Amino acid sequence: MADAVPTVQSDTPEARVTEWRLPPGSATGHHRHEYDYVVVPMTTGVLTIVAAAGRSEAPLTAGRSYFRKAGVEHDVRNETAREIVFVEVEIKSSPGRRA
Repeated sequence: MADAVPTVQSDTPEARVTEWRLPPGSATGHHRHEYDYVVVPMTTGVLTIVAAAGRSEAPLTAGRSYFRKAGVEHDVRNETAREIVFVEVEIKSSPGRRA
């Protein structure tokens, strides 16, 4: 599979904002999320998630965000015929919380 294309838009001590573009047939590669994060889909589509528990589908709806806790391990793949784009906001720290 080809590599997904990440573009870091902002990276501060508090948060990192990355736009992810997944052309058809691309993947992020297996990774572990070190921080809590929010995903903001820019396009509607279905991603394939490959994790230790197996494969699953993750439908995305443009503008419908979701939150996940740190520790998630997976590979995110676009096995569709259309590019899928989302913005990921990693929450590094917040008032009263140490990173």
